[in-house]
Amino acid sequence: MFKLVQLPYAMEALEPVISAETVSFHHGKHLQAYVDNLNKLLIGSGFEGLSLVDIVRQAPAGAVFNNAGQILNHEMYFTQFKLASEAAQGPSGALAAQIEKQWGSFEAFKTEFETKGVGLFGSGWVWLSADADGFLVITQEQGASNPVVKGLKPLLTFDVWEHAYYLDYQNRRAAHLSALWQIVDWKVVEGRFG
Repeated sequence: MFKLVQLPYAMEALEPVISAETVSFHHGKHLQAYVDNLNKLLIGSGFEGLSLVDIVRQAPAGAVFNNAGQILNHEMYFTQFKLASEAAQGPSGALAAQIEKQWGSFEAFKTEFETKGVGLFGSGWVWLSADADGFLVITQEQGASNPVVKGLKPLLTFDVWEHAYYLDYQNRRAAHLSALWQIVDWKVVEGRFG
């Protein structure tokens, strides 16, 4: 049985970038529904006892994949943030060096990441991931998909489903994506890069 991931901060901690109201709906309602749905769907599915990553890698397109993918994506999303006053302005160490090597600057990376997030048609996710050799890629994932299905290691994600930003930004997806950098916990992202 999967459980709703606990937030590592208070509901209001991400304001004004993400309001407590949005966190309450997004985490407490949307994500809770995916958890509840998956737990029901797993009974007799053959996927019982597997991790979320393994379910997403192995499940065919459909309800089990969609709910497991959304849980995995949202767990990574919610646990990569911290209070803006405590968040670093960018990555450090090996991740910063790889971004600099591939994009020339952190600002150029951010521009491409935001452009791919804005350009994703419909609902989904924009991801920074690493391949087995540590090469970084930015991908657009439709619906509930996750870079693990492509054999990548997901590091950072911005949610571009409307429920992630509509209460705070209405239809201004670009403004939402641009604001999220203020609350990224780069230590978490760097730890995923490992």
